[in-house]
Amino acid sequence: MHLFAENIAVELSSYYRNLALGHGVIPKVFTLVNGEGSQYLFFIDDLRMNAEEENQFLSYIVQEHEAVCYARGTLVILEKSQQLIEFAVIDQDDAQAIVCSAQLTRDVDDKPVGLTEFEKILAPKKTIFFSGLFAPIELSEDRAEEFEGLWEEMKPKILHRSMGL
Repeated sequence: MHLFAENIAVELSSYYRNLALGHGVIPKVFTLVNGEGSQYLFFIDDLRMNAEEENQFLSYIVQEHEAVCYARGTLVILEKSQQLIEFAVIDQDDAQAIVCSAQLTRDVDDKPVGLTEFEKILAPKKTIFFSGLFAPIELSEDRAEEFEGLWEEMKPKILHRSMGL
């Protein structure tokens, strides 16, 4: 497993803790890191696409930026009183994914007030529903231009930094 994948897991745990407890929000998050350590992070909610388009766009971004690993996280509601923040980190060269989960507690006003420590396990990558973003995709020229334009439009909202070693 690439060191970037381990770093993303630690980083997303802190990021979600800050968003949930500090700001009261739990967005769907996507992040990737390429071989040079350039990291991009953005909210999937901002895409406003159906699931198939979203996966195509994320595959496009993973491939355009030559990602070595990526992660996707969300709120999982099992029942009103049981909610989890979960994310998985997918490494290009590893058959295992890092899966992290923490239980969220809300007050009577539905505001996040507690979050357990993130438990980290390894799971077969093939069991993660979005693990196929490294698979090459064929896009029409129009679709590729549309995705490129969307990426440019999103840039002001994308957190970009270097994870250099």
